[in-house]
Amino acid sequence: MTRNIQHRPKSNPIHLSLSLLFCALASFSSLIHAQQWPTKAVRIIVPFPPGQAADIIARNIAERLTPVFGQAVMIDNRPGAGAALGTELAAKSAPDGYTFLAGGTAALAINPHLYPKIGYDTLRDFAPVSQLVGIGMVFTVTPSLPARNLQALISLARQKPKQLNYGSSGSGSTSHLVTAMLASRAGIELTHIPYKGAIPALTDLMAGQVMLVADTTAVTIPLIKAQKIRALAISTEKRLPQLPDLATVAEQGYPGYHYQTWTSIVAPANTPTAIVERMSNEIVKIIQQPEVNKRLTEMGFIPVGSPREQATAFIKAEYSAWQKAVHISGAKVD
Repeated sequence: MTRNIQHRPKSNPIHLSLSLLFCALASFSSLIHAQQWPTKAVRIIVPFPPGQAADIIARNIAERLTPVFGQAVMIDNRPGAGAALGTELAAKSAPDGYTFLAGGTAALAINPHLYPKIGYDTLRDFAPVSQLVGIGMVFTVTPSLPARNLQALISLARQKPKQLNYGSSGSGSTSHLVTAMLASRAGIELTHIPYKGAIPALTDLMAGQVMLVADTTAVTIPLIKAQKIRALAISTEKRLPQLPDLATVAEQGYPGYHYQTWTSIVAPANTPTAIVERMSNEIVKIIQQPEVNKRLTEMGFIPVGSPREQATAFIKAEYSAWQKAVHISGAKVD
């Protein structure tokens, strides 16, 4: 019995050496380019108006990056279409290291599942740089409601299906989705009343027009401390230093429940890795500075400052988690 033996062509050591040389030269060229970068102003697109959380955080980082790079790092506010306008602009910008996006939960993890047509793909069109902060969501009730903890609220909702209502910042907003996920976990039926933003929802909560609102620490903590609304639970994995006595949802009987909003810096896909790496490293250093860390904490944020590999894994996980939340909520936006 004979066997057909196919002889593979021997690798040409010269060709192999040349390939390795070209790869080394390309890596060296990329490194030199990153060391020389930036040679002009860098912009960070914020897909929200000035004064909102993502804008405040991005400005804090930008003003500290400017002296590090020796070039202006400017904020470019591009609000509209629920953050989709500025996010699409960033996705379609040249991947040259001079445009970044301060994107968050809505833009990068919720909108792709909420809008039937959107001009970008989070996982395809962006290179994550660093997660800047996390932001907890506080479940609050109107003071006239007898519930003083989460279990009491859920017990009340079970006694009165669909009679307890909750306000949110709008259909598909984080405040809507975290409440829908809680209702799903607890097996209760609540009536959703969407508002055009957190302030009108919280205003009606204080007046007793709605019974429950979940919103960020930044807007709820001042009202909680003024005793205008009552806090029942925090959505984060751990308790927050700003509200040390407020138990998490997980602690109150729903292990594994933890949601937070967040802001991350991302770059257009195909931005040179060395530039993304350098930007990430500088941001991590800034957020680790004690005065920056303290300032962000005082404003109600959870400082993170993650390296790019960690930021990439985080955004992928959040993309999947919020896809599930959108599906369960039934939220739709035309």
